[in-house]
Amino acid sequence: MHRIPRRSLSSILRHAAPYRATAAPITCFSPVVGETDTKVRWHSVLVGGKCSPAKSTTQLNLKNGLYFGNRNESTAAASSGATDGPPVEKYEYQAEVSRLMDLIVNSLYSNKEVFLRELISNASDALDKLRFLSVTDPDLLKGGGDLDIRIQTDTDNGIINITDSGIGMTREELVDCLGTIAQSGTSKFLKALKDSKDAGGGDNLIGQFGVGFYSAFLVADRVVVSTKSPKSDKQYVWQGEANTSSYTIQEETDPEKILPRGTRLTLYLKRDDKGFAQPERIQKLVKNYSQFVSFPIYTWQEKGYTKEVEVDEDPAESKKDEQDGKTEKKKKTKTIVEKYWDWDLTNETQPIWLRNPKEVTTEDYNEFYKKTFNEYLDPLASSHFTTEGEVEFRSILYVPAITPMGKDDMINPKTKNIRLHVKRVFISDDFDGELFPRYLSFVKGVVDSNDLPLNVSREILQESRIVRIMRKRLVRKAFDMILGISLSESREDYEKFWENFGKHLKLGCIEDRENHKRLAPLLRFFTSQSEDVMISLDEYVENMKPEQKDIYYIAADSVTSASNTPFLEKLLQKDLEVLYLVDPIDEVAITNLKSYKDKNFIDISKEDLVLGDKNEEKAKEIQQEFGQTCDWIKKRLGDKVASVQISNRLSTSPCVLVSGKFGWSANMERLMKAQTVGDTSSLEFMRGRRVFEINPEHQIIQNLNAASRINPDDADALRAIDLLYDAALVSSGFTPENPAELGGKIYEMMGLALSGKWSAPVAEVQEVQNVQPEPTMETLEAEVVEPIVADSKK
Repeated sequence: MHRIPRRSLSSILRHAAPYRATAAPITCFSPVVGETDTKVRWHSVLVGGKCSPAKSTTQLNLKNGLYFGNRNESTAAASSGATDGPPVEKYEYQAEVSRLMDLIVNSLYSNKEVFLRELISNASDALDKLRFLSVTDPDLLKGGGDLDIRIQTDTDNGIINITDSGIGMTREELVDCLGTIAQSGTSKFLKALKDSKDAGGGDNLIGQFGVGFYSAFLVADRVVVSTKSPKSDKQYVWQGEANTSSYTIQEETDPEKILPRGTRLTLYLKRDDKGFAQPERIQKLVKNYSQFVSFPIYTWQEKGYTKEVEVDEDPAESKKDEQDGKTEKKKKTKTIVEKYWDWDLTNETQPIWLRNPKEVTTEDYNEFYKKTFNEYLDPLASSHFTTEGEVEFRSILYVPAITPMGKDDMINPKTKNIRLHVKRVFISDDFDGELFPRYLSFVKGVVDSNDLPLNVSREILQESRIVRIMRKRLVRKAFDMILGISLSESREDYEKFWENFGKHLKLGCIEDRENHKRLAPLLRFFTSQSEDVMISLDEYVENMKPEQKDIYYIAADSVTSASNTPFLEKLLQKDLEVLYLVDPIDEVAITNLKSYKDKNFIDISKEDLVLGDKNEEKAKEIQQEFGQTCDWIKKRLGDKVASVQISNRLSTSPCVLVSGKFGWSANMERLMKAQTVGDTSSLEFMRGRRVFEINPEHQIIQNLNAASRINPDDADALRAIDLLYDAALVSSGFTPENPAELGGKIYEMMGLALSGKWSAPVAEVQEVQNVQPEPTMETLEAEVVEPIVADSKK
C-alpha cells in the first residue's frame, strides 16, 4: 500500500482536478503479503495499474483522475492460515484508513449517540431496496419473514445486535461497500434508478455519503457484520476493528447464526461506552432519532405481568389455628410481578406531518405537540403545510400557550424548538438561527425534507440558497399563524399571546427589516384614548383625525407617567391619540419601523413638533412680546440648553424641556444610563441638544416676562428661572444632575410661600399666654368610700 507524502487526504480531495492531466511521483513500498515469490505485485491507491519494483519512482500518468475508494483486484489477499472451516481472506482498505477513521470517529460526528441513527438508517435502506426490487422479482421476499428491524443488547458484555430482513449483501458487495470508506451502496442504487429512468420507489432512501456504517466505531472497538443476500446461497461475515487498516471476510458455517435473509450487525462496545447497551437507552435513542422510519423497529425489552401466588404459612400460626379447631382454612396469597423478555415495537411508522391535513383533527395535532415537546397545555395555534417547487418539505408549526420557565429564548438563539428530519429521520434540534430567526425562537415545530443540504454527518446545516428559501417560507407561515390568532373571534387568545411573546415581535422590528410589513400589524400598544386595553396600529390609523398626518407617541416607564407628561397637554386638547411606549424595547422598535401605512412615527418629546394649526400672525406677535424673555432665560441657563423657544405643545404647564430632533429622548437617555456595560463616553454625544420651551399663557412666565423688562438682575427672578429648569427636567423625564440642590431650592421656595400663612403674630401669642384662668366659685368636697368586705376578709 502506498502512502502520499507530505499531503493530507483532504487537501488532495479538494485539489484533485489539477492532477487529472499531470503526472506525479508515486513511491512504492513492500509487496502485498500472500503473493507467490515468483510473482511480486506492487499496487497504488491512486490508479488501478501496477508499479514495477525497479521503477518505483517512475512518473505515472494520472489522466483518469484520483479514485480513492475504488477496489483493486490486486489488493486481495492473504489467507489467515486457519485450518478449521473455510479460509479467511484478508483485505486492505482502499484509502488511508487510519486517517479517515480518525476523522470519522473524532471530527465528523459531534455526538456519539447518532451511531444508532446511522445504522438504523442503513437498515431501512436495505429494506427499501428489497421492497423496490421485489416488485419485479417477487422471489426475493420468499422465506425471509417480515420487513422489520430488531435491536437486541447484552448489557453484561456490552454488545449490541442490530438485525434487518433487508436485501443483504454478497461477498463482492461487502468488499465494495464496507471495504471502501465513503462508498455508498445507497448512492449507487439511486444512480442506477436514475439511469433507468425508473426512480419512483427509491426516493426515500437515506444514506448518500457511505460513512454512516463507520459511525459504529464511535462506540465500538470491534464490529461484526453477518449478511445473507437472496441473490447468493452463502452467508458471509465481515469483521473489522477500530484503528486498523484491514478487515476480514469469511463464509458463515455455524448453523445457529444463519440468517434467512438480511444483515446482522454486532457491536462490541468500548469500555467507556457500554452504557449504550442498556435496553432503556436503546429504546430512548430509537424514539428520539428513528421514531418515524417507515419500517417497524423492535427492541428487546424486559416486561412484566402481575399474578397471584400462594404463600407458605408460618408454622406457629398453623399450630394456633389447629388448636382453635378451625376446620376450614383459606390459602394465603400475594401479588408478584413476573418478569420476562420480549420484543417491543418502539416506533410509529406513519408521522403525522405526512398525513393529509384534512384527515387530522385538532386533538391529533395537540396530542402530537404535547408528546413531542413535553408540554401540558394545548398550543394557541398550529399550521400544517407542504411546500413544493424549488424546495420541497413538510412542516407542522405551533405557537405555545405560555413562555418557558426560563424565559431566555429571546436571548439564547440555540433553542430546541424546531426538530429537523430528513426523510423522516431526526437529524437535530440544535440550531443557531439557520431555520428560524432569533425573535421567532418561541415557535415550535417539525420540519421534514427529502433533499435538505446537510454535511456528511447530517447534523449541521450548510449555509446555502436552499436553506435561505426554507427559512423565508417557514417565517412566512409563522407570521400567517400569528396573524390568524390576532384575527380570531376570541380577543383573549391574542392578549395571552402578546403577554408572552410581544417582546419577541418587537425584537423582530429591530433585527428583521425585510418583514416590517408583517410585523407591524401584530404590534399592540396602550394609548391616550385606551389606557386599559392595548390596540393595534390598524385601529390607531382608523381613529386618526382627517387632518392628522402622523402617528404620535411618547416613551415613558409606565402608563401613569406617560398620561401625566406635559408633552400631552395640547394633543389632548385637540383630541389627538398618542401611543404610550412603556416597554424598554418599544422606542427602539418604533424607531426602526419609521412609518406605517405612509404615516410617520413622531415623538412628541422631540423639538419641531408640528400639530398642523399654527397661526403665523399670532405666533409672530407672541415672539415679539416674549422674545426678550427667551433671550434672558437663555443667558441665565447658559450651556444647559441649546435655545429657549415659545412652545406650541403646552396648555397648563409653564415650561418643558424637549430633546433634540436627532438625539436621545429622555426615556432613552435614562435606559442607556442604566446599562451595566454601557459606553458612558457616548452619553454626551447622543444626548444632543435640549430646548427649553415656555408657555406664554402661564402666569409664572408672564411674571418672568415682566421681571425681564423691569429688573432682569433681580435675585428672586433668577432663582425662579433655575427652579423652573430643574422642575422641567423632572417633569420631562430627565434626571437632575444634582437632586440635593433641587431639593434645597424647593424647600427655600416653600419656606417663602408658607411663611406666616398659618402662624399667629407674636404679640397675640404673648397676650394669650398672659391671660390667667378665672378661679371656680364652688369648692367640691371629696367623698370617703369605705372598703368592701368580701368573704369576711378586708
